[in-house]
Amino acid sequence: MEILQVFPHSYTETIRGGGIFEYVRNISERLAKKHDVTVCATNPGRDFPRCEVINGVRVERFRRLAPSRAYFLSFEMLLRLRKAEFDVVHGHCYQAFPMHFSALTKRKKLVVSPHFHGVGHSSFRNSLIRLFRPFGERTLKVADKVIAVSEYEKSLLCSQFRLDPSKVVAIPCGVDFREFEGLKKRKHGFRSVLYVGRLHDYKGVQFLVEVLPKLDDNVVLDIVGKGVLRPILEKRARELDVLGRVRFCQDLSRGELLQKFVDADVFVLPSRYEAYSMAVAESLAAGTPCIVTDASALTEWIDGKHCFGIEYPIDIGALAQLINEVAKRKERIKRTKLKTEKIKDWKDIVEELERIYKE
Repeated sequence: MEILQVFPHSYTETIRGGGIFEYVRNISERLAKKHDVTVCATNPGRDFPRCEVINGVRVERFRRLAPSRAYFLSFEMLLRLRKAEFDVVHGHCYQAFPMHFSALTKRKKLVVSPHFHGVGHSSFRNSLIRLFRPFGERTLKVADKVIAVSEYEKSLLCSQFRLDPSKVVAIPCGVDFREFEGLKKRKHGFRSVLYVGRLHDYKGVQFLVEVLPKLDDNVVLDIVGKGVLRPILEKRARELDVLGRVRFCQDLSRGELLQKFVDADVFVLPSRYEAYSMAVAESLAAGTPCIVTDASALTEWIDGKHCFGIEYPIDIGALAQLINEVAKRKERIKRTKLKTEKIKDWKDIVEELERIYKE
Protein backbone atom coordinates (compact mmCIF):
# COMPACT_ATOMS: atom_id res chain seq x y z
CA MET A 1 0.00 0.00 0.00
CA GLU A 2 0.95 3.63 -0.49
CA ILE A 3 0.35 5.28 2.89
CA LEU A 4 0.50 8.97 3.77
CA GLN A 5 0.79 10.16 7.38
CA VAL A 6 -0.12 13.84 7.83
CA PHE A 7 1.58 15.33 10.87
CA PRO A 8 1.68 18.93 12.21
CA HIS A 9 5.22 18.83 13.59
CA SER A 10 8.62 18.28 11.92
CA TYR A 11 8.74 14.49 12.47
CA THR A 12 12.41 14.77 13.48
CA GLU A 13 11.16 16.08 16.83
CA THR A 14 10.01 12.54 17.57
CA ILE A 15 13.50 11.67 18.82
CA ARG A 16 12.66 13.68 21.95
CA GLY A 17 9.82 11.30 22.68
CA GLY A 18 6.38 11.86 24.03
CA GLY A 19 2.82 11.56 22.87
CA ILE A 20 1.96 12.15 19.25
CA PHE A 21 5.64 12.39 18.24
CA GLU A 22 6.40 8.84 19.32
CA TYR A 23 3.08 7.57 17.97
CA VAL A 24 3.66 8.79 14.41
CA ARG A 25 7.31 7.75 14.35
CA ASN A 26 6.66 4.25 15.61
CA ILE A 27 3.77 3.42 13.32
CA SER A 28 5.43 5.01 10.27
CA GLU A 29 8.75 3.22 10.60
CA ARG A 30 7.13 -0.14 11.25
CA LEU A 31 4.67 0.25 8.38
CA ALA A 32 7.58 1.21 6.10
CA LYS A 33 9.00 -2.30 6.43
CA LYS A 34 6.10 -3.59 4.31
CA HIS A 35 4.57 -0.53 2.64
CA ASP A 36 5.49 2.70 0.87
CA VAL A 37 5.15 5.31 3.63
CA THR A 38 5.34 9.10 3.27
CA VAL A 39 4.99 11.63 6.08
CA CYS A 40 3.87 15.17 5.29
CA ALA A 41 5.24 17.29 8.14
CA THR A 42 6.01 20.95 8.77
CA ASN A 43 9.32 22.77 8.96
CA PRO A 44 9.95 24.96 12.02
CA GLY A 45 12.58 26.94 10.12
CA ARG A 46 15.61 25.15 11.48
CA ASP A 47 18.15 23.29 9.40
CA PHE A 48 15.80 20.49 8.43
CA PRO A 49 15.93 19.31 4.81
CA ARG A 50 12.87 19.77 2.61
CA CYS A 51 12.82 16.02 1.91
CA GLU A 52 14.71 13.10 3.42
CA VAL A 53 14.33 9.39 4.11
CA ILE A 54 14.45 8.34 7.77
CA ASN A 55 14.47 4.60 8.54
CA GLY A 56 12.61 3.86 5.33
CA VAL A 57 10.08 6.68 5.71
CA ARG A 58 10.02 9.51 3.14
CA VAL A 59 9.56 12.77 5.04
CA GLU A 60 8.40 15.93 3.25
CA ARG A 61 8.43 19.19 5.19
CA PHE A 62 6.58 22.41 4.45
CA ARG A 63 6.92 25.94 5.79
CA ARG A 64 4.45 26.69 8.55
CA LEU A 65 2.87 29.42 10.64
CA ALA A 66 2.76 28.21 14.24
CA PRO A 67 2.43 31.00 16.83
CA SER A 68 2.77 29.60 20.35
CA ARG A 69 3.21 26.18 18.73
CA ALA A 70 -0.40 26.21 17.57
CA TYR A 71 -2.35 26.18 14.29
CA PHE A 72 0.55 24.71 12.24
CA LEU A 73 -0.89 26.38 9.17
CA SER A 74 1.02 25.56 5.99
CA PHE A 75 -0.23 26.67 2.59
CA GLU A 76 2.58 24.69 0.96
CA MET A 77 1.27 21.53 2.62
CA LEU A 78 -2.29 22.40 1.60
CA LEU A 79 -1.27 22.61 -2.07
CA ARG A 80 0.66 19.35 -1.83
CA LEU A 81 -2.24 17.48 -0.23
CA ARG A 82 -4.77 18.72 -2.79
CA LYS A 83 -2.69 16.96 -5.47
CA ALA A 84 -1.82 13.88 -3.41
CA GLU A 85 -3.05 10.39 -4.33
CA PHE A 86 -2.56 7.52 -1.88
CA ASP A 87 -4.24 4.28 -0.93
CA VAL A 88 -4.51 5.39 2.71
CA VAL A 89 -4.21 8.84 4.23
CA HIS A 90 -3.87 9.01 8.03
CA GLY A 91 -4.16 12.48 9.59
CA HIS A 92 -3.08 13.30 13.14
CA CYS A 93 -3.91 15.93 15.80
CA TYR A 94 -7.31 17.61 15.91
CA GLN A 95 -6.00 20.97 17.11
CA ALA A 96 -3.88 21.71 14.04
CA PHE A 97 -4.73 22.37 10.40
CA PRO A 98 -2.80 19.46 8.79
CA MET A 99 -5.21 16.78 10.01
CA HIS A 100 -8.10 18.68 8.47
CA PHE A 101 -6.15 19.27 5.24
CA SER A 102 -5.78 15.48 4.95
CA ALA A 103 -9.48 15.31 4.01
CA LEU A 104 -8.67 17.14 0.76
CA THR A 105 -6.50 14.33 -0.64
CA LYS A 106 -7.46 11.75 -3.23
CA ARG A 107 -7.40 8.41 -1.47
CA LYS A 108 -9.16 5.10 -1.07
CA LYS A 109 -9.40 5.46 2.70
CA LEU A 110 -9.11 8.33 5.18
CA VAL A 111 -8.19 7.55 8.78
CA VAL A 112 -7.75 10.21 11.46
CA SER A 113 -6.24 10.11 14.96
CA PRO A 114 -7.43 13.28 16.76
CA HIS A 115 -5.46 12.78 20.02
CA PHE A 116 -8.34 14.74 21.54
CA HIS A 117 -9.12 15.39 25.19
CA GLY A 118 -11.84 17.96 24.90
CA VAL A 119 -10.31 21.11 26.38
CA GLY A 120 -7.42 23.44 25.75
CA HIS A 121 -4.68 24.09 28.27
CA SER A 122 -5.09 27.87 28.17
CA SER A 123 -7.66 30.44 27.00
CA PHE A 124 -5.77 30.57 23.68
CA ARG A 125 -5.91 26.79 23.30
CA ASN A 126 -9.61 26.78 24.15
CA SER A 127 -10.16 29.35 21.41
CA LEU A 128 -8.46 26.90 19.04
CA ILE A 129 -11.00 24.22 19.89
CA ARG A 130 -13.81 26.62 18.98
CA LEU A 131 -11.98 27.66 15.81
CA PHE A 132 -11.48 24.08 14.66
CA ARG A 133 -15.05 23.00 15.41
CA PRO A 134 -16.36 23.47 11.82
CA PHE A 135 -13.25 21.83 10.37
CA GLY A 136 -13.37 19.08 12.97
CA GLU A 137 -16.98 18.13 12.34
CA ARG A 138 -16.36 17.92 8.60
CA THR A 139 -13.12 15.95 8.89
CA LEU A 140 -14.55 13.44 11.35
CA LYS A 141 -17.66 13.07 9.19
CA VAL A 142 -15.78 12.29 5.96
CA ALA A 143 -13.19 10.02 7.63
CA ASP A 144 -13.71 6.31 7.07
CA LYS A 145 -12.35 5.48 10.52
CA VAL A 146 -11.44 7.50 13.61
CA ILE A 147 -8.72 6.12 15.87
CA ALA A 148 -8.92 6.97 19.58
CA VAL A 149 -6.02 6.09 21.87
CA SER A 150 -8.30 5.27 24.83
CA GLU A 151 -11.91 4.50 25.66
CA TYR A 152 -12.02 7.93 27.30
CA GLU A 153 -11.09 9.66 24.05
CA LYS A 154 -13.59 7.53 22.12
CA SER A 155 -16.35 8.55 24.52
CA LEU A 156 -15.45 12.24 24.14
CA LEU A 157 -15.41 12.07 20.34
CA CYS A 158 -18.74 10.24 20.15
CA SER A 159 -20.48 12.61 22.58
CA GLN A 160 -19.07 15.93 21.35
CA PHE A 161 -19.31 15.20 17.62
CA ARG A 162 -22.27 12.78 17.67
CA LEU A 163 -20.23 10.06 15.97
CA ASP A 164 -21.49 6.53 15.52
CA PRO A 165 -19.49 4.44 18.03
CA SER A 166 -18.88 1.82 15.33
CA LYS A 167 -16.88 4.42 13.37
CA VAL A 168 -14.46 5.05 16.25
CA VAL A 169 -11.92 2.39 17.17
CA ALA A 170 -9.93 2.55 20.43
CA ILE A 171 -6.33 1.50 19.78
CA PRO A 172 -3.80 2.57 22.42
CA CYS A 173 -0.27 3.73 21.85
CA GLY A 174 2.33 0.99 22.12
CA VAL A 175 5.60 0.18 23.82
CA ASP A 176 8.70 -1.46 22.37
CA PHE A 177 9.42 -3.99 25.10
CA ARG A 178 12.75 -4.85 23.48
CA GLU A 179 14.06 -1.43 24.49
CA PHE A 180 13.83 -2.41 28.15
CA GLU A 181 15.64 -5.73 27.82
CA GLY A 182 18.88 -5.73 29.77
CA LEU A 183 18.12 -2.50 31.64
CA LYS A 184 18.55 -2.86 35.39
CA LYS A 185 17.79 -0.50 38.22
CA ARG A 186 20.94 1.17 39.48
CA LYS A 187 21.55 1.42 43.21
CA HIS A 188 21.46 4.86 44.78
CA GLY A 189 21.29 6.16 48.31
CA PHE A 190 17.94 7.91 47.92
CA ARG A 191 14.40 7.33 46.70
CA SER A 192 13.51 8.78 43.31
CA VAL A 193 10.16 10.31 42.35
CA LEU A 194 10.05 10.76 38.57
CA TYR A 195 8.01 13.09 36.35
CA VAL A 196 8.31 13.01 32.55
CA GLY A 197 6.37 15.44 30.38
CA ARG A 198 5.87 19.03 29.40
CA LEU A 199 6.30 21.61 32.14
CA HIS A 200 2.80 23.03 31.95
CA ASP A 201 0.38 23.68 34.79
CA TYR A 202 -2.32 21.30 33.50
CA LYS A 203 0.21 18.45 33.80
CA GLY A 204 0.35 19.02 37.57
CA VAL A 205 4.13 18.99 37.90
CA GLN A 206 3.86 21.95 40.31
CA PHE A 207 2.17 19.66 42.85
CA LEU A 208 5.31 17.53 42.99
CA VAL A 209 7.40 20.50 44.06
CA GLU A 210 4.78 21.44 46.66
CA VAL A 211 4.68 17.91 48.08
CA LEU A 212 8.46 17.46 48.36
CA PRO A 213 8.82 19.07 51.85
CA LYS A 214 6.25 16.56 53.13
CA LEU A 215 8.20 13.55 51.85
CA ASP A 216 11.05 11.78 53.59
CA ASP A 217 14.33 13.71 53.47
CA ASN A 218 15.95 11.05 51.27
CA VAL A 219 13.43 11.54 48.44
CA VAL A 220 14.68 13.26 45.27
CA LEU A 221 12.39 14.61 42.55
CA ASP A 222 13.54 14.05 38.95
CA ILE A 223 11.73 16.31 36.44
CA VAL A 224 12.34 15.40 32.80
CA GLY A 225 10.95 17.85 30.26
CA LYS A 226 10.87 21.49 29.36
CA GLY A 227 8.34 24.28 29.19
CA VAL A 228 7.33 27.69 30.44
CA LEU A 229 6.80 26.47 34.00
CA ARG A 230 10.44 25.65 34.74
CA PRO A 231 11.53 29.03 36.20
CA ILE A 232 8.38 29.07 38.32
CA LEU A 233 9.11 25.57 39.60
CA GLU A 234 12.70 26.51 40.42
CA LYS A 235 11.57 29.63 42.27
CA ARG A 236 9.00 27.71 44.30
CA ALA A 237 11.50 24.95 45.15
CA ARG A 238 13.90 27.61 46.38
CA GLU A 239 11.16 29.17 48.54
CA LEU A 240 10.39 25.75 50.03
CA ASP A 241 14.10 25.07 50.59
CA VAL A 242 14.02 21.89 48.49
CA LEU A 243 15.82 23.04 45.34
CA GLY A 244 18.73 20.76 46.22
CA ARG A 245 16.38 17.78 46.03
CA VAL A 246 15.01 18.65 42.57
CA ARG A 247 16.90 17.58 39.43
CA PHE A 248 15.83 19.02 36.07
CA CYS A 249 16.67 17.24 32.80
CA GLN A 250 15.68 17.81 29.19
CA ASP A 251 16.52 16.54 25.70
CA LEU A 252 17.70 13.19 27.04
CA SER A 253 18.68 10.47 24.60
CA ARG A 254 16.27 7.58 24.30
CA GLY A 255 18.59 5.34 26.32
CA GLU A 256 18.96 7.95 29.08
CA LEU A 257 15.20 8.39 29.31
CA LEU A 258 14.52 4.67 29.56
CA GLN A 259 17.14 4.35 32.31
CA LYS A 260 15.35 7.14 34.21
CA PHE A 261 12.14 5.10 34.08
CA VAL A 262 13.96 1.99 35.32
CA ASP A 263 15.83 3.78 38.13
CA ALA A 264 12.79 5.56 39.57
CA ASP A 265 11.08 4.25 42.69
CA VAL A 266 7.75 5.76 41.64
CA PHE A 267 6.52 7.69 38.60
CA VAL A 268 3.90 10.39 39.26
CA LEU A 269 1.67 12.15 36.72
CA PRO A 270 -0.86 14.41 38.51
CA SER A 271 -2.27 15.65 35.19
CA ARG A 272 -5.81 16.92 34.77
CA TYR A 273 -6.21 16.01 31.09
CA GLU A 274 -4.74 13.08 29.16
CA ALA A 275 -6.02 11.13 26.17
CA TYR A 276 -3.68 8.22 27.04
CA SER A 277 -0.13 8.85 28.46
CA MET A 278 2.80 7.06 26.94
CA ALA A 279 4.90 8.08 29.93
CA VAL A 280 2.73 5.92 32.20
CA ALA A 281 2.93 3.01 29.75
CA GLU A 282 6.72 3.20 29.55
CA SER A 283 7.12 3.58 33.30
CA LEU A 284 5.07 0.44 33.88
CA ALA A 285 7.00 -1.36 31.14
CA ALA A 286 10.18 -0.41 33.01
CA GLY A 287 8.81 -2.11 36.13
CA THR A 288 8.19 1.14 38.02
CA PRO A 289 4.86 1.70 39.84
CA CYS A 290 2.85 4.81 39.01
CA ILE A 291 0.60 7.35 40.68
CA VAL A 292 -1.83 9.23 38.43
CA THR A 293 -4.78 11.53 38.77
CA ASP A 294 -8.13 9.75 38.83
CA ALA A 295 -9.33 11.83 35.88
CA SER A 296 -9.61 11.69 32.07
CA ALA A 297 -7.97 8.66 30.41
CA LEU A 298 -5.59 8.22 33.35
CA THR A 299 -8.43 6.54 35.23
CA GLU A 300 -8.07 3.57 32.86
CA TRP A 301 -4.55 2.88 34.21
CA ILE A 302 -5.53 2.64 37.88
CA ASP A 303 -5.62 -0.90 39.25
CA GLY A 304 -4.46 -0.42 42.86
CA LYS A 305 -1.61 -2.84 42.27
CA HIS A 306 0.69 -1.33 39.64
CA CYS A 307 -0.88 2.09 39.24
CA PHE A 308 -2.52 4.10 42.02
CA GLY A 309 -5.00 6.96 41.79
CA ILE A 310 -5.20 10.34 43.50
CA GLU A 311 -8.33 12.49 43.32
CA TYR A 312 -8.37 15.86 41.58
CA PRO A 313 -8.13 18.59 42.87
CA ILE A 314 -4.91 17.31 44.40
CA ASP A 315 -4.68 17.15 48.18
CA ILE A 316 -0.97 17.61 48.96
CA GLY A 317 -1.17 15.67 52.22
CA ALA A 318 -2.87 12.69 50.56
CA LEU A 319 -0.38 12.79 47.68
CA ALA A 320 2.57 12.80 50.10
CA GLN A 321 1.21 9.79 51.98
CA LEU A 322 0.63 7.84 48.75
CA ILE A 323 4.08 8.65 47.33
CA ASN A 324 5.79 7.57 50.55
CA GLU A 325 3.85 4.29 50.56
CA VAL A 326 4.42 3.43 46.90
CA ALA A 327 8.07 4.55 46.78
CA LYS A 328 8.94 2.15 49.60
CA ARG A 329 7.56 -0.88 47.77
CA LYS A 330 10.34 -3.34 47.05
CA GLU A 331 8.47 -5.53 44.59
CA ARG A 332 9.03 -4.55 40.96
CA ILE A 333 6.37 -5.00 38.29
CA LYS A 334 6.66 -8.09 36.11
CA ARG A 335 6.82 -6.75 32.56
CA THR A 336 5.65 -9.93 30.87
CA LYS A 337 2.37 -9.82 32.80
CA LEU A 338 1.82 -6.16 31.95
CA LYS A 339 2.47 -6.89 28.29
CA THR A 340 -0.59 -9.10 28.14
CA GLU A 341 -2.84 -7.29 30.62
CA LYS A 342 -2.19 -3.58 30.19
CA ILE A 343 0.16 -2.62 27.39
CA LYS A 344 0.51 -3.63 23.76
CA ASP A 345 3.72 -3.83 21.77
CA TRP A 346 4.04 -1.45 18.82
CA LYS A 347 4.12 -4.50 16.57
CA ASP A 348 0.58 -5.41 17.63
CA ILE A 349 -0.62 -1.81 17.26
CA VAL A 350 0.64 -1.65 13.67
CA GLU A 351 -1.04 -4.96 12.84
CA GLU A 352 -4.36 -3.51 14.05
CA LEU A 353 -3.84 -0.38 11.97
CA GLU A 354 -3.03 -2.45 8.90
CA ARG A 355 -6.31 -4.32 9.26
CA ILE A 356 -8.18 -1.01 9.39
CA TYR A 357 -6.27 0.33 6.39
CA LYS A 358 -7.21 -2.76 4.36
CA GLU A 359 -10.91 -2.97 5.35
